Amino acid sequence: MSTRRIIPHVYDVDSLCYFLRFPQTISMCIAFSLVASMGHERGAIGDWCLAIWCLCFIMTFFMSMFEYLFYRDNFPFFWYKLPITYACYAALLCLSTSIIYPVFYVQYLPHGPSRDRAIAASAFSCISCVLYATDVAYTWKHYGFKGIPCYVLTLPGLLKILESFVACVIFVFLSNTSLYLHQPALEWCVAVYSICFVQVAVAMLLRLGGWENRLPLPLPIFHLGLTVLSVLLYVSALVLWPLYQFDEKLGGQPHWDSDMSCVVELIDYGCVWEQRLAVAVLTAINLLIYVADLVYWTRQVSVGTEHQPSTPSPLHSQDVSLQSSAVP
Repeated sequence: MSTRRIIPHVYDVDSLCYFLRFPQTISMCIAFSLVASMGHERGAIGDWCLAIWCLCFIMTFFMSMFEYLFYRDNFPFFWYKLPITYACYAALLCLSTSIIYPVFYVQYLPHGPSRDRAIAASAFSCISCVLYATDVAYTWKHYGFKGIPCYVLTLPGLLKILESFVACVIFVFLSNTSLYLHQPALEWCVAVYSICFVQVAVAMLLRLGGWENRLPLPLPIFHLGLTVLSVLLYVSALVLWPLYQFDEKLGGQPHWDSDMSCVVELIDYGCVWEQRLAVAVLTAINLLIYVADLVYWTRQVSVGTEHQPSTPSPLHSQDVSLQSSAVP
């Protein structure tokens, strides 16, 4: 008995996914090619957006080849999680670059071929965002996921995606090292963002890989401990970052017009003050997401673990039963 029968209408979903993979790959290829052709005029923000588009292109291309060669038949329970997880991240990252690149970089470019290429790259990034979002929406609707557990479409899974996504956007602005290298307190904030991002990545890999049942402590307590640590770290960053960036007594710049990069419109960095403000706002947003995550896991610990996926998911259980039934 094929394990693929557990996933309903998988070939119908695949047909649309195959159709979407090609325009997704082409759009990402055009976006990063246009920006790469600008040479050294990209700036720090441009380099990060280029890296995101290039990564999405490579991932989409290799996933297409993987699906085309039907290697996913060897990983039926893992493979259906990977495309929708990747599509969620790709849609969010393309959405962020479609906003960040024009707002924090393109508007400072002088009129000419470079500006035209940057605008075209932003347009193709928007197209890719729509394509990836369509991929997610169709897969979600078609599978239903009521009988098929998927971590990405649960509340803790969505919170983890949002936490890691906001951290990725923060890293885009932190590519301008002049924001923090002059002050140890700001370097601590960068360390906070990195530590919390790694924690989220580890938690998601454990869940997607089905390894959470191997943890030496109950799953809710494990997530609660990580979330408490992340909340405390983000609270320190929320205090220190605005304090040292905008308090004039501590060397900060409280007003937009006090930053010469905003007044003279330096192309390499854009408006540094706006980037400082963006990181402060994103820090507050991510802290709220972590607080929501903390409330969720606190409730799970308080009510017990009977409804938590601390044991292998039903799909894994079915996989084991199918394998055992196949043995004579």
